[in-house]
Amino acid sequence: MSVDTTTATTTQTDTAETTPASGGMFAALSNRNYRIYVSGSFISTIGTWMQRVAQDWLVLELSGGSALAVGITTALQFLPMLLLSAYGGLIADRFDKRLILKVTQIWMALCAAGLGVLAVTGVAVTWHVYLIAFLFGLGTAFDNPARQSFVSEVVGPRLLPNAIGLNSATFHAARIVGPALAGVVIAAFGSGWAILSNAITYGAFFAVLVLIDAGALQLTEPAARAKRQIREGLAYVRGRSDLMLVMFVVFFVGTFGLNFQMTSALMAQQEFHKGAQQYGILGTFMAVGSLAGALIAARRRKPPRGRFIVQMALIFGVIEILAGLMPTYASYAAILPVMGLAVLLTLTASNAAIQLGIDPQLRGRVMALYAMVLMGGTPIGSPILGWVGEVLGPRWTLIGGGGLTVLGVLLSAAVLARRQHLTILPAMRPRPHFEVQRR
Repeated sequence: MSVDTTTATTTQTDTAETTPASGGMFAALSNRNYRIYVSGSFISTIGTWMQRVAQDWLVLELSGGSALAVGITTALQFLPMLLLSAYGGLIADRFDKRLILKVTQIWMALCAAGLGVLAVTGVAVTWHVYLIAFLFGLGTAFDNPARQSFVSEVVGPRLLPNAIGLNSATFHAARIVGPALAGVVIAAFGSGWAILSNAITYGAFFAVLVLIDAGALQLTEPAARAKRQIREGLAYVRGRSDLMLVMFVVFFVGTFGLNFQMTSALMAQQEFHKGAQQYGILGTFMAVGSLAGALIAARRRKPPRGRFIVQMALIFGVIEILAGLMPTYASYAAILPVMGLAVLLTLTASNAAIQLGIDPQLRGRVMALYAMVLMGGTPIGSPILGWVGEVLGPRWTLIGGGGLTVLGVLLSAAVLARRQHLTILPAMRPRPHFEVQRR
């Protein structure tokens, strides 16, 4: 199997079931349950982005501008993804996903409310943020695999590729609104009120879970209780070179490339000497490119190829390096939409390649591994880049993150190609690309 194959060979029936439906960019919206789902998700995600911006800004205020403190906060929030995602995926495969999601919404709303109250009352200190970020991450470790798997039950395999693209579009549309709104709220009322807003928006997604027509869901048969079920998921991924390639790529992108909240906060405050509102605007600029990428991905008719995922990851890494070299706030803001476009195309293609190429009964466990690899590396990358920001300056968080992403992706492709007796050669015509040849 070549490195540019992203789905396993399936039976004719399986192929028919996973063929994307016609209906254009918004085909999945023909499904009533999905319309309800995506509406509540949009509102909730706006609140999530508000909290992300406000939390990093709060840490900078409490720690006296420490880049390392921001890195530690990010690491603690994503550490549970590294430790517990496999268990979260197993639970998603064995139990009712709607029930799991109801519990996680309540848990994360309570975490956001707790941090918001501490900040509003003026008693918050840095360790409070550390603790609540970790507790918030515990909820995410169980929420993420259940949410990823639940989308397939809402729309079914026929509309799943389009739904993945539209989910990304919704996520990044909220990312346009959330950071900008957070900047305004922080400037006017303080970080605590922006965080409290997120606690309220969890109610929108909880309402979705109540309003969805359970009879119209295309439920997956729950996995029976058995020994070594987590190992079964790991063995399944290890035996698939196409899945391993995607996992390696998203590990390096997630560990060293996806630290935008930290890097933009440092660049805004320390390199360009801007305030919270200008910091929030940077998130909006990047989200414009991400939204464009999501809409492009929603038009995809065929499963993405591994070659495309590798190429987009390399382009993203190079753009991130260039972002670290931008001389002014305006030029930095101008490159962010391009970086957002590149990373979104990378991640949407990776997500679709995983979801469309796996056994449905293993979906929760495999998607949990995907989330663990994508976000679980953050506890490794964030403190390292935070330390780099303190020692060498904010620009090197971007230059170093982009450089490590490029090196890691190239190394991963080379190792997997060697295992499969393939040679990967760069070519410039008719456009820059990689040619894969069997030795």
